[in-house]
Amino acid sequence: MPKTQKAIKKIEKRVASNFTKGFGSFFKSIGMGFVRIFKVLDSKLTIMIVPHSQSKVINIQTNIFAMILTFVISVGVLASFFYFNNRSIAKNSEISALIEQNRETLASLDELRDENANLFQAAKRFQTSLSQSLSLLGIEQLKTKNEVSSSNSDLSSLFSSSEMASGTTREVADVRELTTYLEDAVKPIEQIGKMLKTQQNLFTEIPSICPVKNPNYHISMQFGPNIHPLHGNWYIHKGIDFSTWRSGDPVLATASGQVVTVAFDNSFGNYIIIKHNHGMYTRYAHLNSFRVKKGQTVDQGDIIGTIGNTGISTGPHLHYEIHIGSDVVDPAKYININLSK
Repeated sequence: MPKTQKAIKKIEKRVASNFTKGFGSFFKSIGMGFVRIFKVLDSKLTIMIVPHSQSKVINIQTNIFAMILTFVISVGVLASFFYFNNRSIAKNSEISALIEQNRETLASLDELRDENANLFQAAKRFQTSLSQSLSLLGIEQLKTKNEVSSSNSDLSSLFSSSEMASGTTREVADVRELTTYLEDAVKPIEQIGKMLKTQQNLFTEIPSICPVKNPNYHISMQFGPNIHPLHGNWYIHKGIDFSTWRSGDPVLATASGQVVTVAFDNSFGNYIIIKHNHGMYTRYAHLNSFRVKKGQTVDQGDIIGTIGNTGISTGPHLHYEIHIGSDVVDPAKYININLSK
């Protein structure tokens, strides 16, 4: 046993000694390598600048390390220059794009302000029309909160605020005030709708629609004094003549009622008379054909016949009359038609 332990210890000492020598040799080699590199870098160089003239020759003494360091610094400076120059170009392009975008935004803002001004003018017209309609119907228009606090009516608070404010704040204030006004105007308009709904039957009993279905009609003769197309003398025309330049276009009942006459007359040709409530009658003359019978009940808008050229007539047209009792009245007062057509 003792011999074996001594042998192991000798081996350990030998290994440790070899490791120490090898480690020392490794670091010594590294140190020698750095020394060689330092010697190389510390090698002296002389740079001579010889002018073409007879001026003194310039000698610059340096070493390889200084040359390498100068080269590295030069490359770094050039790389930094190109990098920051490219960054500057990119930033300038981005700034130009932002300036163009800002210019477009300003143009859009100007357009928005113009549209806001147009909306503002439309609101004025709407306010005037609504106030007149509510006054005629006896409905009190609701006031906005600003109007109640300032004792102003309609849109006056909105108009005054636009004069005091400026820029985008003014437009935002206008839109907010206009929104408030329109919200308050909903209730009166709903009241008008309810009133119209309750009066719907009354409207259908009054001759209030155009008797010709074709919208491309024209008024060939108005109600009142006119020159007779055949005799050439002045006479009182007791109705309105509608022409569509052709026969066969539908003729509508202008109000609900009962058909009391379906006949032919030498003057009126084929004609229909409808009796309505409130002592009103309507006559439709010079028809080409009938679509109803005597005693039949019709609703407003029903087709009762077609335009024709029967009786004393110079061309296809509808002669339309409204009677209240024994009086003949101008139909234009009851229906919404353009007399200049």
